Amino acid sequence: MNQDNQGIVIGLTGGIGTGKSTVAGILKDLGLKLINADQIGHQLLTPGTEVYYQLIESFGREILSPEGEIDRKVLGGIVFSDAKKRQILNNITHPAIKTKIMGEIGESRSRGEDVVVEIPLLFEAKLESLVDEIWVVAVSSQTQIQRVMVRNSLSQIDAVKRISAQMPLAQKIALADVVINNEGTLEELREKVKQIWVKTKKRNN
Repeated sequence: MNQDNQGIVIGLTGGIGTGKSTVAGILKDLGLKLINADQIGHQLLTPGTEVYYQLIESFGREILSPEGEIDRKVLGGIVFSDAKKRQILNNITHPAIKTKIMGEIGESRSRGEDVVVEIPLLFEAKLESLVDEIWVVAVSSQTQIQRVMVRNSLSQIDAVKRISAQMPLAQKIALADVVINNEGTLEELREKVKQIWVKTKKRNN
């Protein structure tokens, strides 16, 4: 709960294919500053960063493209099928992402801005303490599989594997302050998010 009247920080999460980015975009349209953990993660993979060198050391030069950049598809293929390797990746990237997010939240709080931090691995990376409220975007497992297949051009088996690599959605829902069901149309979702945000502002003021 936000006590200091310095803006509300929403931690937005959910499973792959549930529509987190869509909800984040709606909140941005409503005037919140958007911090995207995945974008920060991508920035940290650029050649020359500490994370870049740690990843090459851990996974070898085969994760590099001909241009010397980290090929995220190759790296993803390695870690999604191996829990130990995924843990190595998380141990390297999560602390760096956390530090960057903390800095950006601090700047926004000092300006009194309301913030939404889109963090797919909010619980896995233990970042709950950074935010005032946790919002989880949810869909049925059938919808989730379908969306991941379409969005990532994956077979059903690969989509299920990708979903199973994450913390179960039901577990995230149990830990949420707010659950947004995203089974309907974009218009319905927009209206739902708007109403929840209005209530959140009232609750925090």
